[in-house]
Formats: sequence, structure tokens, C-alpha cells
Amino acid sequence: MINKFAVIGLGQFGYSIARTLAQRGAEVLAIDIDAEKVERIKDEVAYAVSLDATDIRSLRAQNVQDVDAVVVAIGENFEGLLLTTVLMQELKVKRVIARAANAQQRMILEKMGIEEILSPEDEVGKTVAEMLLHPNMRSFIPLPDEYEIVEINTPRRAANHTISQIGLRERYNLNLITIKRTFEEKHEGETVLVEHIIGVPKGDTVLYESDIIILLGKTQDVDKFIEVNR
Repeated sequence: MINKFAVIGLGQFGYSIARTLAQRGAEVLAIDIDAEKVERIKDEVAYAVSLDATDIRSLRAQNVQDVDAVVVAIGENFEGLLLTTVLMQELKVKRVIARAANAQQRMILEKMGIEEILSPEDEVGKTVAEMLLHPNMRSFIPLPDEYEIVEINTPRRAANHTISQIGLRERYNLNLITIKRTFEEKHEGETVLVEHIIGVPKGDTVLYESDIIILLGKTQDVDKFIEVNR
């Protein structure tokens, strides 16, 4: 069964969501009042329509009420986002996900009963801050209860040791999800570097300085591991 989604608001954030969903095999209806933004994405999604998302008749005409979920990703016009979100509730859309640019907007959406709220600016800000604080951090996904998933270069002092020797769980309360390792491979007669995932690491797996390791744990424990093994 093909999942059907609507994305309303095709700025950088909405465009990325719509495009990724389509690439993953979903049927996507992309909507924006700006015809140029619709034109930009029309060849990458199932349907792309220029319309005023605060007009319930236009939304009904596109059968928005029948999709599995709607992402209201309008960024610059919060009034428009609110009105559109209210119409999603009026149309009894099964699942509504709305964007909030700040804490005040999040509070208003929560008061409206919206349970799934995206704050891309906050998440980007947290990621940039973490990467500035820890230069060997490649990516960062914050999770509830102070947990996070991080992708980091192997710290210098942890290199050339096994996972058991490092004591990720025992000393740092961290789980190693996997390792990205670079290999030299021949392609069309040329030697190139290719990155591969090293499955589920075992206790005797050795970490190399060129490895990228993906960890799950609390923020304070990740910080401790990076600091101790700098």
C-alpha cells in the first residue's frame, strides 16, 4: 500500500520533506501559493499544485482530506500556517504535522491540539552548537530525556583499541550502533575510497582513527567520552 502525504509550503524545509518522501516511494501532493516553487518540484512528486491553502474549497478539490498525513511547513507567514492548520482539523485529516519557528508558535499550536510539531530552526541550532563544541562530531540527532545519536570521528586515544578495551558501556554508558569505515576499491581501473558500514560491532572489533562511529547515549556521557579520549 502506497502512503499518501500532502506537504503545504514549499520553502527549503517543505521542499526537502516532499522530495524525500517521494524518493522513498510515497505519493506526495505538494502545495504552495507560489507558482515558481510548485514549478521547481513538479517533476519530483506525484502532484504539485499552486493554490491558497487557507481556502477550504481549494483543499477539498485536491482531496487533501483523504491523505494519510499533512505537513504544514509554511515558514514566513504564521497566520497562514495557523489558518491552514485549522482547516486540516476542519477537514478531519488523520494526522497533522505543523512547523513552529519558535517557542511561542509551538505553544499556540499545542493549545490548538496539534501533537506533532517540527522546529527545524531549533534542531539546526542545536546541531551547529554541538559541532562547534566538538569539532570531530559529524552529525547529531537530539532525542527525548537528554539522549542523542551522534556520528563522530574516532577520538585519538580510542583509536587502535577494541570496543571491549575502551569500555563504551562500562565506562561511558554508551551504545555503539555501528561503524563507518573507508576502504580502497578498484573502480574502472582507478583506486577510490569507498565508505562501508561495519554491521553490528562486537567486543573484539578494533576502532581505527579513520573510522566514523555512531553512538547512542546521554549528552553528558557522549561529552565525557569525547573529552577523555581527545
